[in-house]
Amino acid sequence: MKEEGRKGFSKKYWDENYSDLDTMDGVANAKDHARYIKHTFAYEFVDISTIIDFGAGLGHMFQAVLKEFKPYKTIAIEPSDYAFERLSKKKLKSVDSTKVNLYQEDILKFCESRLSKLNTLDLGLCTSVFQYLQEDEIDKILPILSEKIRYLYFTVPTDVELKRQREELEFCDEYAYSRSKDWYFKKLSPHFTFISARLLESKVHFNEENTLFTDLLFRF
Repeated sequence: MKEEGRKGFSKKYWDENYSDLDTMDGVANAKDHARYIKHTFAYEFVDISTIIDFGAGLGHMFQAVLKEFKPYKTIAIEPSDYAFERLSKKKLKSVDSTKVNLYQEDILKFCESRLSKLNTLDLGLCTSVFQYLQEDEIDKILPILSEKIRYLYFTVPTDVELKRQREELEFCDEYAYSRSKDWYFKKLSPHFTFISARLLESKVHFNEENTLFTDLLFRF
């Protein structure tokens, strides 16, 4: 039986998909991702002081982003027993003033039970998560994310990218749903505006009149 991505994967998934950390996007280049996010916000003088990671995995990206931003409050969720155990043992914060809360919960349960009750957070990280979620789960999650998160750093492989992984890298992610770019755009666009590569802005909090990002030509 195929494991349900929302509920977290067993050690088998991590052994298969994370066997070569030196080449993995979001792991080997986690510091590059973090610097890119930091400089993008700095260019527009946007302050980021609260961060949440939806599916922190082994913690590479979360740790790198915390080091760049040094926020005062952070949250990370990860449903997998194996990944959460390793995440819990990491030294995640680079300054003592950062408050870190870790939750071993799936993204849907967290959004419905905890996130909906929290104050709005500045930045959410959601990297390589949505390809493991069912459509009805995505439909429930996105409205909550756009209400409670001002900006979302979002990555997901499309059907084209998954095909290239199989053909060029001989890597097949048997757990991932294969969906088109248009499919994801249709789901995301009612809730978020694309303002930069991988960076989304909530339509609940911002529009063309009040956005802090000045290059309006690149909003879509």
